[in-house]
Amino acid sequence: MLRGNLMKQIRFERGYKYNNTLRKSYSDLSSLTFGIEFEEYYQKGFWSDRYIPFSYVYQDKVIANVSVNLLDFIIQGEKKKALQIGTVMTHPDFQQRGLSTNLMNKVLAEYSNACDFIYLFANKDVLDFYPKFGFETFNEHISFMNFVGNKDQNTILRKLDIKDLRDRKFIYEFVSTRSPVSSVFSTLNTEGIFMFYCLNVFPQNIYYLTDEDVIVVFQQEQQTLHLYDIVSKKEIEIEPILKKISDFSTEKIIFHYTPAYRDIQIESKLFTGNEILFVKTFRNNNFPLYIKHPLMSQA
Repeated sequence: MLRGNLMKQIRFERGYKYNNTLRKSYSDLSSLTFGIEFEEYYQKGFWSDRYIPFSYVYQDKVIANVSVNLLDFIIQGEKKKALQIGTVMTHPDFQQRGLSTNLMNKVLAEYSNACDFIYLFANKDVLDFYPKFGFETFNEHISFMNFVGNKDQNTILRKLDIKDLRDRKFIYEFVSTRSPVSSVFSTLNTEGIFMFYCLNVFPQNIYYLTDEDVIVVFQQEQQTLHLYDIVSKKEIEIEPILKKISDFSTEKIIFHYTPAYRDIQIESKLFTGNEILFVKTFRNNNFPLYIKHPLMSQA
Protein backbone atom coordinates (compact mmCIF):
# COMPACT_ATOMS: atom_id res chain seq x y z
CA MET A 1 0.00 0.00 0.00
CA LEU A 2 1.28 3.53 0.73
CA ARG A 3 4.97 3.56 1.59
CA GLY A 4 7.72 5.91 2.78
CA ASN A 5 7.97 9.56 1.91
CA LEU A 6 5.02 9.52 -0.47
CA MET A 7 2.65 8.60 2.35
CA LYS A 8 3.89 11.55 4.38
CA GLN A 9 3.15 13.98 1.55
CA ILE A 10 -0.32 12.71 0.70
CA ARG A 11 -3.31 13.87 2.76
CA PHE A 12 -6.92 12.81 2.89
CA GLU A 13 -9.68 15.35 2.12
CA ARG A 14 -13.43 14.85 2.27
CA GLY A 15 -16.38 16.99 1.10
CA TYR A 16 -14.45 20.05 -0.09
CA LYS A 17 -16.89 21.56 -2.60
CA TYR A 18 -16.33 25.08 -1.23
CA ASN A 19 -12.53 24.80 -1.57
CA ASN A 20 -11.91 26.33 -4.98
CA THR A 21 -8.43 24.84 -5.41
CA LEU A 22 -9.40 21.26 -4.57
CA ARG A 23 -12.74 21.40 -6.35
CA LYS A 24 -11.16 22.58 -9.59
CA SER A 25 -8.41 19.98 -9.26
CA TYR A 26 -11.09 17.33 -8.76
CA SER A 27 -12.77 18.53 -11.96
CA ASP A 28 -9.44 18.41 -13.80
CA LEU A 29 -8.85 14.80 -12.75
CA SER A 30 -12.39 13.85 -13.75
CA SER A 31 -11.87 15.48 -17.15
CA LEU A 32 -8.59 13.59 -17.59
CA THR A 33 -10.11 10.26 -16.51
CA PHE A 34 -13.65 10.36 -17.89
CA GLY A 35 -13.79 13.39 -20.17
CA ILE A 36 -16.30 15.14 -17.90
CA GLU A 37 -15.84 18.17 -15.67
CA PHE A 38 -17.74 19.34 -12.59
CA GLU A 39 -17.10 23.07 -12.36
CA GLU A 40 -20.20 24.14 -14.31
CA TYR A 41 -22.21 21.63 -12.26
CA TYR A 42 -21.01 23.36 -9.08
CA GLN A 43 -21.38 26.92 -10.37
CA LYS A 44 -25.01 26.30 -11.34
CA GLY A 45 -25.79 25.10 -7.80
CA PHE A 46 -26.35 21.39 -8.38
CA TRP A 47 -23.48 20.02 -6.27
CA SER A 48 -25.45 19.31 -3.10
CA ASP A 49 -24.35 18.02 0.30
CA ARG A 50 -25.49 14.56 -0.82
CA TYR A 51 -22.50 14.39 -3.19
CA ILE A 52 -19.30 13.88 -1.17
CA PRO A 53 -15.85 13.20 -2.65
CA PHE A 54 -13.37 11.17 -0.61
CA SER A 55 -9.97 12.09 -2.03
CA TYR A 56 -6.23 11.86 -1.60
CA VAL A 57 -4.39 15.11 -2.27
CA TYR A 58 -0.74 15.65 -3.17
CA GLN A 59 0.65 19.19 -3.33
CA ASP A 60 -2.91 20.58 -3.42
CA LYS A 61 -3.82 18.36 -6.37
CA VAL A 62 -6.49 15.66 -6.16
CA ILE A 63 -4.74 12.44 -7.20
CA ALA A 64 -7.29 9.78 -6.27
CA ASN A 65 -10.99 9.79 -5.49
CA VAL A 66 -14.05 7.76 -4.55
CA SER A 67 -17.28 9.81 -4.48
CA VAL A 68 -20.41 9.16 -2.44
CA ASN A 69 -24.00 9.89 -3.52
CA LEU A 70 -26.50 9.64 -0.65
CA LEU A 71 -29.96 8.67 -1.89
CA ASP A 72 -32.97 6.44 -1.28
CA PHE A 73 -34.34 3.42 -3.10
CA ILE A 74 -38.02 2.70 -3.57
CA ILE A 75 -38.40 -1.10 -3.66
CA GLN A 76 -41.95 -2.42 -3.97
CA GLY A 77 -43.22 0.85 -2.50
CA GLU A 78 -40.87 0.77 0.51
CA LYS A 79 -38.11 3.31 1.08
CA LYS A 80 -34.56 2.05 1.68
CA LYS A 81 -31.40 3.99 2.50
CA ALA A 82 -28.77 3.67 -0.21
CA LEU A 83 -25.38 5.00 -1.15
CA GLN A 84 -24.08 5.08 -4.70
CA ILE A 85 -20.34 5.18 -5.28
CA GLY A 86 -19.07 6.99 -8.34
CA THR A 87 -16.16 8.87 -9.93
CA VAL A 88 -13.61 6.26 -8.81
CA MET A 89 -10.37 7.52 -10.31
CA THR A 90 -6.62 7.75 -9.75
CA HIS A 91 -4.16 9.96 -11.60
CA PRO A 92 -1.91 7.85 -13.88
CA ASP A 93 1.21 8.96 -11.96
CA PHE A 94 -0.16 7.51 -8.71
CA GLN A 95 -1.72 4.24 -9.78
CA GLN A 96 -0.83 0.83 -8.32
CA ARG A 97 -0.27 2.34 -4.86
CA GLY A 98 -3.46 1.19 -3.13
CA LEU A 99 -5.06 4.64 -3.06
CA SER A 100 -8.46 3.50 -4.37
CA THR A 101 -8.48 0.58 -1.94
CA ASN A 102 -7.81 2.88 0.99
CA LEU A 103 -10.55 5.29 -0.08
CA MET A 104 -13.07 2.48 -0.56
CA ASN A 105 -12.30 1.26 2.95
CA LYS A 106 -12.84 4.77 4.33
CA VAL A 107 -16.26 5.01 2.63
CA LEU A 108 -17.35 1.59 3.85
CA ALA A 109 -16.17 2.28 7.38
CA GLU A 110 -18.19 5.50 7.54
CA TYR A 111 -21.45 4.39 5.91
CA SER A 112 -21.90 0.62 6.31
CA ASN A 113 -23.95 1.00 9.50
CA ALA A 114 -26.19 3.68 7.99
CA CYS A 115 -27.27 2.07 4.71
CA ASP A 116 -29.42 -0.77 3.46
CA PHE A 117 -27.46 -0.89 0.20
CA ILE A 118 -24.15 0.42 -1.12
CA TYR A 119 -23.72 0.07 -4.87
CA LEU A 120 -21.87 1.26 -7.94
CA PHE A 121 -21.50 0.81 -11.68
CA ALA A 122 -18.13 -0.22 -13.06
CA ASN A 123 -16.74 -1.17 -16.43
CA LYS A 124 -15.76 -4.71 -17.27
CA ASP A 125 -12.04 -4.03 -16.79
CA VAL A 126 -12.35 -3.97 -12.98
CA LEU A 127 -14.60 -6.96 -12.32
CA ASP A 128 -12.10 -8.40 -9.81
CA PHE A 129 -11.70 -5.23 -7.73
CA TYR A 130 -15.08 -4.69 -6.07
CA PRO A 131 -15.81 -8.26 -4.89
CA LYS A 132 -12.85 -7.81 -2.51
CA PHE A 133 -15.07 -5.40 -0.56
CA GLY A 134 -18.10 -7.68 -0.47
CA PHE A 135 -19.88 -6.41 -3.59
CA GLU A 136 -21.84 -8.80 -5.80
CA THR A 137 -22.73 -8.37 -9.45
CA PHE A 138 -26.39 -8.07 -10.43
CA ASN A 139 -27.85 -8.35 -13.91
CA GLU A 140 -30.14 -5.54 -14.99
CA HIS A 141 -33.11 -6.09 -17.30
CA ILE A 142 -34.29 -3.55 -19.85
CA SER A 143 -38.01 -3.15 -20.59
CA PHE A 144 -39.50 -2.39 -23.99
CA MET A 145 -42.75 -2.49 -25.91
CA ASN A 146 -43.97 -2.37 -29.47
CA PHE A 147 -45.85 0.85 -30.15
CA VAL A 148 -47.69 2.38 -33.06
CA GLY A 149 -46.96 6.10 -33.03
CA ASN A 150 -49.83 8.47 -33.73
CA LYS A 151 -48.83 11.92 -32.63
CA ASP A 152 -51.62 14.18 -31.45
CA GLN A 153 -51.44 17.30 -33.59
CA ASN A 154 -52.73 19.36 -30.65
CA THR A 155 -49.91 18.28 -28.35
CA ILE A 156 -48.30 21.09 -26.38
CA LEU A 157 -44.73 19.83 -26.11
CA ARG A 158 -42.36 22.52 -24.90
CA LYS A 159 -38.64 21.92 -25.26
CA LEU A 160 -36.75 23.07 -22.18
CA ASP A 161 -33.43 24.88 -22.53
CA ILE A 162 -30.98 23.85 -19.81
CA LYS A 163 -28.88 26.95 -20.59
CA ASP A 164 -31.82 29.23 -19.82
CA LEU A 165 -31.93 30.22 -16.14
CA ARG A 166 -35.73 30.09 -15.87
CA ASP A 167 -35.95 26.67 -17.50
CA ARG A 168 -33.08 25.38 -15.40
CA LYS A 169 -34.74 26.52 -12.18
CA PHE A 170 -38.04 25.06 -13.34
CA ILE A 171 -36.43 21.66 -14.01
CA TYR A 172 -34.54 21.60 -10.71
CA GLU A 173 -37.55 22.58 -8.59
CA PHE A 174 -39.72 20.08 -10.44
CA VAL A 175 -37.36 17.13 -10.02
CA SER A 176 -36.71 18.05 -6.37
CA THR A 177 -40.38 17.39 -5.55
CA ARG A 178 -40.98 14.47 -7.88
CA SER A 179 -42.81 11.24 -7.19
CA PRO A 180 -40.92 7.97 -7.77
CA VAL A 181 -40.87 7.01 -11.43
CA SER A 182 -41.68 3.44 -10.40
CA SER A 183 -43.14 1.79 -7.31
CA VAL A 184 -41.31 -1.44 -8.16
CA PHE A 185 -37.81 0.06 -8.22
CA SER A 186 -36.66 3.66 -8.40
CA THR A 187 -34.51 6.26 -6.67
CA LEU A 188 -35.25 9.43 -4.71
CA ASN A 189 -33.11 12.41 -3.66
CA THR A 190 -31.14 12.16 -6.89
CA GLU A 191 -31.91 15.58 -8.34
CA GLY A 192 -28.20 16.45 -8.41
CA ILE A 193 -27.41 13.47 -10.65
CA PHE A 194 -30.47 14.21 -12.79
CA MET A 195 -29.28 17.76 -13.39
CA PHE A 196 -25.80 16.49 -14.28
CA TYR A 197 -27.39 14.42 -17.06
CA CYS A 198 -29.42 17.41 -18.18
CA LEU A 199 -26.30 19.54 -18.42
CA ASN A 200 -23.91 17.03 -19.93
CA VAL A 201 -25.78 14.16 -21.61
CA PHE A 202 -29.33 15.13 -22.64
CA PRO A 203 -29.41 18.94 -22.98
CA GLN A 204 -31.39 18.65 -26.25
CA ASN A 205 -33.88 16.02 -25.03
CA ILE A 206 -35.82 17.63 -22.16
CA TYR A 207 -39.49 18.48 -22.69
CA TYR A 208 -42.45 19.68 -20.66
CA LEU A 209 -45.96 18.39 -21.40
CA THR A 210 -48.34 21.09 -20.25
CA ASP A 211 -51.55 19.06 -20.13
CA GLU A 212 -50.00 16.21 -18.12
CA ASP A 213 -47.73 18.50 -16.06
CA VAL A 214 -44.71 16.23 -16.55
CA ILE A 215 -41.13 16.62 -17.68
CA VAL A 216 -40.09 13.92 -20.14
CA VAL A 217 -36.54 13.14 -21.21
CA PHE A 218 -36.56 11.12 -24.41
CA GLN A 219 -34.86 10.64 -27.74
CA GLN A 220 -36.06 9.09 -30.98
CA GLU A 221 -33.51 7.09 -33.00
CA GLN A 222 -35.04 5.92 -36.27
CA GLN A 223 -38.08 3.83 -35.29
CA THR A 224 -37.07 3.45 -31.61
CA LEU A 225 -38.03 5.93 -28.90
CA HIS A 226 -35.71 5.86 -25.88
CA LEU A 227 -37.57 7.02 -22.77
CA TYR A 228 -35.03 8.06 -20.14
CA ASP A 229 -37.30 9.53 -17.46
CA ILE A 230 -40.76 10.90 -16.76
CA VAL A 231 -40.75 13.40 -13.92
CA SER A 232 -44.13 13.90 -12.30
CA LYS A 233 -45.46 15.04 -8.94
CA LYS A 234 -48.35 12.57 -9.06
CA GLU A 235 -49.30 9.20 -10.49
CA ILE A 236 -49.52 9.30 -14.26
CA GLU A 237 -51.30 7.58 -17.11
CA ILE A 238 -48.54 6.49 -19.43
CA GLU A 239 -50.37 5.91 -22.71
CA PRO A 240 -51.41 9.55 -23.34
CA ILE A 241 -47.81 10.59 -22.70
CA LEU A 242 -46.43 8.00 -25.12
CA LYS A 243 -48.86 9.16 -27.80
CA LYS A 244 -47.73 12.75 -27.42
CA ILE A 245 -43.97 12.15 -27.51
CA SER A 246 -43.98 9.55 -30.31
CA ASP A 247 -44.58 10.15 -34.00
CA PHE A 248 -45.72 8.17 -37.02
CA SER A 249 -42.31 6.51 -37.39
CA THR A 250 -42.24 5.11 -33.83
CA GLU A 251 -42.41 1.31 -33.66
CA LYS A 252 -40.70 0.52 -30.37
CA ILE A 253 -40.22 2.18 -26.98
CA ILE A 254 -37.35 1.35 -24.63
CA PHE A 255 -37.65 2.29 -20.95
CA HIS A 256 -34.35 3.22 -19.32
CA TYR A 257 -35.79 2.62 -15.85
CA THR A 258 -38.11 0.01 -14.32
CA PRO A 259 -41.65 0.73 -15.55
CA ALA A 260 -44.60 -0.27 -13.36
CA TYR A 261 -47.58 0.68 -15.49
CA ARG A 262 -50.77 -1.38 -15.34
CA ASP A 263 -52.33 -0.38 -18.64
CA ILE A 264 -49.68 -1.39 -21.21
CA GLN A 265 -47.99 -4.63 -22.27
CA ILE A 266 -44.24 -4.57 -21.60
CA GLU A 267 -41.53 -7.14 -22.27
CA SER A 268 -38.04 -7.29 -20.79
CA LYS A 269 -34.69 -8.85 -21.56
CA LEU A 270 -31.20 -9.00 -20.09
CA PHE A 271 -29.49 -5.62 -20.32
CA THR A 272 -26.01 -5.79 -21.85
CA GLY A 273 -24.55 -2.34 -21.24
CA ASN A 274 -20.94 -1.27 -20.91
CA GLU A 275 -21.10 -1.12 -17.10
CA ILE A 276 -21.85 -3.76 -14.50
CA LEU A 277 -23.98 -3.18 -11.38
CA PHE A 278 -22.25 -4.11 -8.10
CA VAL A 279 -24.27 -4.17 -4.85
CA LYS A 280 -23.35 -4.68 -1.19
CA THR A 281 -26.36 -5.36 1.05
CA PHE A 282 -26.86 -4.78 4.76
CA ARG A 283 -29.48 -5.53 7.44
CA ASN A 284 -30.65 -8.74 5.75
CA ASN A 285 -32.03 -6.83 2.78
CA ASN A 286 -32.41 -8.43 -0.62
CA PHE A 287 -31.66 -6.50 -3.78
CA PRO A 288 -34.51 -6.92 -6.30
CA LEU A 289 -34.13 -8.97 -9.47
CA TYR A 290 -35.25 -8.12 -13.02
CA ILE A 291 -34.98 -4.36 -12.57
CA LYS A 292 -33.30 -1.52 -14.45
CA HIS A 293 -31.68 1.16 -12.34
CA PRO A 294 -32.88 4.57 -13.63
CA LEU A 295 -30.28 5.82 -16.06
CA MET A 296 -30.67 9.44 -14.99
CA SER A 297 -29.69 8.66 -11.41
CA GLN A 298 -26.70 6.51 -12.33
CA ALA A 299 -23.43 8.06 -11.21
